[in-house]
Amino acid sequence: MSQISASNLLWRIMEPHRLIVNAKTVEEETAVATLASEQVELEIANILEKINRFTNLVSELLESGKSMLKELSNEFEERIIVIHKEQMEKWQEEIKELRLLDTSNEEADGLLLNAKYLLQNVRGES
Repeated sequence: MSQISASNLLWRIMEPHRLIVNAKTVEEETAVATLASEQVELEIANILEKINRFTNLVSELLESGKSMLKELSNEFEERIIVIHKEQMEKWQEEIKELRLLDTSNEEADGLLLNAKYLLQNVRGES
């Protein structure tokens, strides 16, 4: 019985210390968890900041790209209009030359018909 009593006594003596040790362990684990939690929150904040900066960079690149494409589009449109105008002028000049040539051919044809008529009359008279 003395052995049970001694062990019971030992258990009763050690129990408060176990509670203190357990309480300290819980406090230490909570502190570690809090530190880990704070560290995780800092890491999350860093990642969110990276996301924000990257989003801003992408937004700036999009705006810059849109501006550049708009300028290119305007330059392209102006150049196409100039090319169209130059081609129209070239074809108008070709049409003008064809009409002049046609008029010249009509005049030459008229002169040839008159010459033929005159030659036929001269032969007919002789």
